[in-house]
Amino acid sequence: MWIAPFVLILAAIAILPLVAPHFWEKNANKGILALVLGAPVLVLLFAKGPPGAAEVGHTAKDYVSFIVLLGSLFIVSGGILVRGSLRATPVFNVGFLALGALLASFIGTTGASMLLIRPLLRANTGRANIAIVVVFFIFVVSNIGGSLTPLGDPPLFLGYLKGVPFEWTLRLLPHWATTTGIVLTVFFVIDVLAARRHRIAPVIPTAAEPVRIDGAINFLFLGGIVASAFLSGRDAWPWGVQESAMALMALLSLAATSTSVRLDNRFTYGPIIEVAVLFAGIFATMIPALLILHDRAGSLGISKPSHFFWASGMLSSFLDNAPTYLTFLSVAQGLGPATDGGGMLALHDGAVSHTLLTAISCGAVFMGANSYIGNGPNFMVKAVAEESGVKMPSFFGYMGYSTAILIPTFIVLTLVFFA
Repeated sequence: MWIAPFVLILAAIAILPLVAPHFWEKNANKGILALVLGAPVLVLLFAKGPPGAAEVGHTAKDYVSFIVLLGSLFIVSGGILVRGSLRATPVFNVGFLALGALLASFIGTTGASMLLIRPLLRANTGRANIAIVVVFFIFVVSNIGGSLTPLGDPPLFLGYLKGVPFEWTLRLLPHWATTTGIVLTVFFVIDVLAARRHRIAPVIPTAAEPVRIDGAINFLFLGGIVASAFLSGRDAWPWGVQESAMALMALLSLAATSTSVRLDNRFTYGPIIEVAVLFAGIFATMIPALLILHDRAGSLGISKPSHFFWASGMLSSFLDNAPTYLTFLSVAQGLGPATDGGGMLALHDGAVSHTLLTAISCGAVFMGANSYIGNGPNFMVKAVAEESGVKMPSFFGYMGYSTAILIPTFIVLTLVFFA
């Protein structure tokens, strides 16, 4: 019964947009839903005494850090406007997503997603298959791409805080390249077929306009956000310092960017408000699920790399991938010395097999793409696209794409690297 509110909020996110679209389009109604389902869980946890209150406090800090990161990146990237004639051919789209996959590891999946989604949408104006382009953008830029450095995705950053060397994640380059390569190849084929079938050219000015960037000062603030994330991990800043630095970057961006740039970028606060209210409910209701998982993960019979890849991945598809990563990292540490010849990595609180840590890292980062709520940028990209007039797939519709495209890709990844 403890996880019933979490199941209900997932069901609401999946079903209400289909059966009650007018109700669901108002962020106030989403906030009411989050309050109704989240408040009883918080009350029951407080009733458990200090341990329950401590869990609530820890989750509240995680939520604030999560929203400040997403919000600051959303505001700063909203001040960067790419002008000019961009023609979204299949080659352009694949190249653009490949660029995003690289950037995601260095400015984070959220930073890359918010920086690139608006130019991609503008370039694809007039194309009939733009929703599919956005779906693959979520796959590659908002998730898979962020696996090469600890700055790419929150689970890897937590690993860095636990003692995983900053450069260790470069070991994931073969896994990143294989997964990205397969998904982009599939996307290219789909985009070529769609372009031939619909033959709808993008809207292009009569006279080609040179590509230029307005609001370039925001790259400085974007760098400030990335630097604060890196330095907070290296120097162990107290909680609140990193968040204050990121909020400062957002305020400086608002002050330094002209209103006309944000208007031309179709910038509004609707998407970040939607993410904030929905994830408030998700963070609150998932506390019992994570506690149960942490308590019982050791009895699940998970011992092989393939087990860790799929267990951490499938749970990261619906739960916050950061605590899921830490839970399975703890389980892997409890298994003792590696027997696969891969060696052990010393962390602050023990050692873990390189092979198992690789499997956990790939599962937590890659499979966040399996659902809209698997990673914060997913829902934000969806919201930005819908605000721009793109009719995105429903919760189940999106999972239809991820099941058809990503699950076979992850099976190949398992056979190649984790069998």
